[in-house]
Amino acid sequence: MMADSGPKEVAVIGNTELTSAELDNNIKNTMVEIEKGTSLLRKMEISVAEAEKRTGKNTVNMQEIYTVYLIETRPVDALTEGITPDSLWRRYSEFELLRNYLLVTYPFVVVAPLPEKRAEIVWHKLSADNMDPDFVERRRVGLENFLHRVASHPVLCNDNIFYIFLTEDKDWKEMVYETGFQAKADSRLKAVNAAFRVKNPDGRFTELKHYSDELQTVLSQLLRVRARVADRLYGVYKVHGNYGRVFSEWSAIEKEMGDGLQSAGHHMDAYAASVDDILEEEEHYADQLKEYLFYTDALRAVCRKHELTQFELEMVALDLACKKQQKEELVTGTVRTFSLKGMTSKLFGQETAEQREAKLQVLEQQLKEGEEAVKEKNTESDEFVKTAWVDIERFKDQKDRDLKEALISYAVMQISMCKKGIQVWTNAKECFNKM
Repeated sequence: MMADSGPKEVAVIGNTELTSAELDNNIKNTMVEIEKGTSLLRKMEISVAEAEKRTGKNTVNMQEIYTVYLIETRPVDALTEGITPDSLWRRYSEFELLRNYLLVTYPFVVVAPLPEKRAEIVWHKLSADNMDPDFVERRRVGLENFLHRVASHPVLCNDNIFYIFLTEDKDWKEMVYETGFQAKADSRLKAVNAAFRVKNPDGRFTELKHYSDELQTVLSQLLRVRARVADRLYGVYKVHGNYGRVFSEWSAIEKEMGDGLQSAGHHMDAYAASVDDILEEEEHYADQLKEYLFYTDALRAVCRKHELTQFELEMVALDLACKKQQKEELVTGTVRTFSLKGMTSKLFGQETAEQREAKLQVLEQQLKEGEEAVKEKNTESDEFVKTAWVDIERFKDQKDRDLKEALISYAVMQISMCKKGIQVWTNAKECFNKM
């Protein structure tokens, strides 16, 4: 069959597995090119200083309440040239537009995620309202972190649209749309189609996709466990408030024991009241885990783009193989597979020499174009693999470093909480000893 001959050639032309030494060399060479630039964060201080609620009309002319965030930028020092102190307000939707632009323009980059639009996987006492002041504050911190991620990225930090996002208050959206990034965006259906039809997938990207799925599962489970533990912890702390109330009531009917009981009650009340600050701090560590939960989708986006690039390469290679077979059949006058052309020849007779010559000339031109297309797609695929894998290695280093730091800090906080509980009961014991 004709369809069977194509993939064999595609397998040769398509995905070329690099050895470890070749991959390391590519990474080193690309990193040298990247390091020629300077991170924007080294020249510019970027902060999302505050959030503010506003009221206005949306696209369908209906009144709505929304939140805007104040972005402030200033030069790191007086010697930095070309940067002046500036500030402007941006909505969350504008951050979304910026990230979508970066995803399309730099498909080989693991683009940092935005903080969640609405609270998910939270302990039940925490408000899920996206207008809740505590949630808005955590989102403000997350948006600032997103800007820092982009500004410190060796490639993204040099993007002109990103710089305009930070410094130009007016006409920013128009400038983004003028780039035509939406036209370059691959449809989700096309990406899904490529994932199922790629004949020669790159094992590294397949493994990476599986890893991102597993990481998402693990982090989701971890966040749900933390939410359940937070619920239990909240209950335990608040129960200590009952100790405080009982000890205080008891102290009122005792003479010798009254002072000790009342002091112990005060310690218990203070311990119960401290849980809100503790769980707010804990939510900060949960947000760090959520960032990498959302990063898993960014990893899969790079894998999907690679699958689409590989699929397009295989399609042009298959088309080239078909054209070569057509030429062979035209030259030899034999048809290797069942086709409408073969049936037509039997019914109406063979083509004249002039007709075959004209078709051969057309096929020759198509073969030249096909070979150029395969060469172009091969170069595009190789370049994508090279640049994407450099950024994936950078991301892995960042992930290991950040999650290690977050988990250690979380453990330290838990130890501190336990010590605080021990100290409360130690103080209560001293109060009882003085009775």
